[in-house]
Amino acid sequence: MNRRNVLTTLSFFALVAMSLFVYFKSLNSLQANQPKNSKPHKQPVQQTPKKITKSSEEWRKQLTPEQYRILRQAGTERPNGEVYREFKKQGAGTYLCAGCDTELFSSKEKFDSRCGWPSFYDPSKAKNVKTSVDYLLGYPRVEVKCAVCDGHLGHVFKGEGFDTPTDKRYCINGTVLKFVPAKKSPNPMDSLPTDRQE
Repeated sequence: MNRRNVLTTLSFFALVAMSLFVYFKSLNSLQANQPKNSKPHKQPVQQTPKKITKSSEEWRKQLTPEQYRILRQAGTERPNGEVYREFKKQGAGTYLCAGCDTELFSSKEKFDSRCGWPSFYDPSKAKNVKTSVDYLLGYPRVEVKCAVCDGHLGHVFKGEGFDTPTDKRYCINGTVLKFVPAKKSPNPMDSLPTDRQE
């Protein structure tokens, strides 16, 4: 091997060694700038609500007879009753389960389906509502239940042609809903002094 070939080979290896050195140095500096305990970003997981279980006797003490019949025995209130008329008058607010005070729906998802029962196109807290199929009338219906206390709320119907974002109608017994009006934001004018002449 002549001298020229030796120098070319040595230059090549020196260049490779220098490139590897620069590569590993930059890799180390990138790792040094990373936070020590950094973990890959994960999507927040919706926690399943904690279940509430009570005996029939405990439920009977807590609920009215009509609430017990609907929540615990999958009953249905009469359509177009006093509860429904009250529901139609209620303004902004949230609807809680009468059995466990869990938020289920809000006035934002409420609409007038003219069916005689409170109607919503979606739950306000999806994790607090669950569905299953029942055959109590001899044909399948999708039952809506509170995911926390397992109380019967009503049924959900799909594809009825309502002009709502989901084309669903959560047909819910108003007797088993507690309405909590939204807090009004204070009017800044109320805090101004008034000129009163005595």
